[in-house]
Amino acid sequence: MEFEQLRAYLMAKAGATEEQPFGPDVLVYKVMGKIFALLFWREEPLRLNLKCDPLEALALRQQYAAVLPGYHMNKRHWNTLVLDGTLPEAEVWGQIDQSYALVVQGLTRAQRRQL
Repeated sequence: MEFEQLRAYLMAKAGATEEQPFGPDVLVYKVMGKIFALLFWREEPLRLNLKCDPLEALALRQQYAAVLPGYHMNKRHWNTLVLDGTLPEAEVWGQIDQSYALVVQGLTRAQRRQL
């Protein structure tokens, strides 16, 4: 999975912004000020932190060696995906979509209407 392809997909989400509050090594993607993804873009292979349903987070960690508890995040609600080519691309895209949806779901009704 290529960096630019991943970055474009993250930025294509409605209301998505890209910031670097933790320094130049981590790109933080937010919607309405809430984080839905962190991309460790200088890592080889790339690493991506995504929000996840707690039960699904555990299941994914058991299913894929490249899915780890969220690095520097709440391990119950976040996973780190190591993009080493062993995860199916469809799974990565689906996890990005789910992370975004979980964050949007937590927004106020007024914020969701703004999107």
